Amino acid sequence: MFRRTFLSVTAATMLAVPAFAGSHTKDIVDTAVDAGSFGTLVAAVKAAGLVDTLKGEGPFTVFAPTDAAFAALPEGTVENLLKPENKDQLTAILTYHVVPGKVMSGDLSDGMMATTVEGSDLTISTDDGVMVNSANVTTADIEASNGVIHVIDSVLMPK
Repeated sequence: MFRRTFLSVTAATMLAVPAFAGSHTKDIVDTAVDAGSFGTLVAAVKAAGLVDTLKGEGPFTVFAPTDAAFAALPEGTVENLLKPENKDQLTAILTYHVVPGKVMSGDLSDGMMATTVEGSDLTISTDDGVMVNSANVTTADIEASNGVIHVIDSVLMPK
């Protein structure tokens, strides 16, 4: 049932699933670029100097907020985070979206805690769809050559 619930959420996604067809031969960054719905995320990864890391061997699990998720932040937040003087804060936010290893939807369970690259924990909930902290997973298990992407509908903020 968990897997059915998790995968059924994909119908609500803003992403076109065909954009990910065959993406497992590309790394996480290239897969995100090709999707077309992660322009802000990719720009932030570049500004934080994390491109080489996310193109690295991995494996990584990335909970990837869409452009719409970034747009929902208070006005000026993204622009402020992209400034060079805020690189450390941006890096903390981005690495809070990354878990070491390849965690597929079938590996998730209700109440599961996952330690992020940033060092804090994320909480997985499966009671009402799949959630990571307060973000809904809208598309799961987008495989890349060095890990997996799970699309989320909001930006996660470390405490």
